[in-house]
Amino acid sequence: MSDVSTDVVGEHVAQVCLHRPPHNFFDTALLGAVADAYEELAQSRCRAIVLQSEGKNFCAGLDFANNKEQDIAALYRNALRIFAAPLPVVAAIQGAAIGGGLGLALSADFRYATPGSRFSANFSRLGFHHGFGLTVTLPRVVGEQHAADLLYSGRRVDGEEARLIGLCDELVADADLIPAATAYASTLAAAGPLAVRSIRATLRQGLVERLRLAMDHECAEQERLRDSADFAEGIAASGERREPRFTGT
Repeated sequence: MSDVSTDVVGEHVAQVCLHRPPHNFFDTALLGAVADAYEELAQSRCRAIVLQSEGKNFCAGLDFANNKEQDIAALYRNALRIFAAPLPVVAAIQGAAIGGGLGLALSADFRYATPGSRFSANFSRLGFHHGFGLTVTLPRVVGEQHAADLLYSGRRVDGEEARLIGLCDELVADADLIPAATAYASTLAAAGPLAVRSIRATLRQGLVERLRLAMDHECAEQERLRDSADFAEGIAASGERREPRFTGT
């Protein structure tokens, strides 16, 4: 099975699913496959997309421990393609959306989650700068103060808090997650398709260019911090499941 599959549900809704369980770590190829699926669906009868994943967690972002040589700039070019695709997307978040996985969740227009879902921009806990356009998307969804809290601290929030601060739009039971997200996508698909695309383009006007500039800066900061002792310690502490001991070097 491909790492990304597309399943048409009914006449106008498609489910795009990541298949890298249990954590669905991404890389440039996986994000490219998601972007390819979005672009192909935009040329079909599809009117709305459900983004989902197989396994324990929605997406844990990039596995830094095993992808130290990843070309971040190339990865972000595919991320921008995901943001630029024209169809509305409902993300179904089971388990954790962590780091770049949170960035992927925020590329969607709406997020459905469960009380047990977990969200974290954990980059500061790795001694690293955030990426995936979170500079733009996180404040846009939760506001400047909540975004600063989540980015500075790297703390996790559960589904209940995520709903409270606007990080997710609906909380449902685990068994209802995909059906509920798909039902809402069907509601979007029942509206006038030309109108929905037009309204979405208006609401997101300038977003891709803002993200491009943000990702350029984020990428530069990530490259600068990649060789720091703090980043090495953050990765080691994460792998050993212990508190990091940062030195500021």
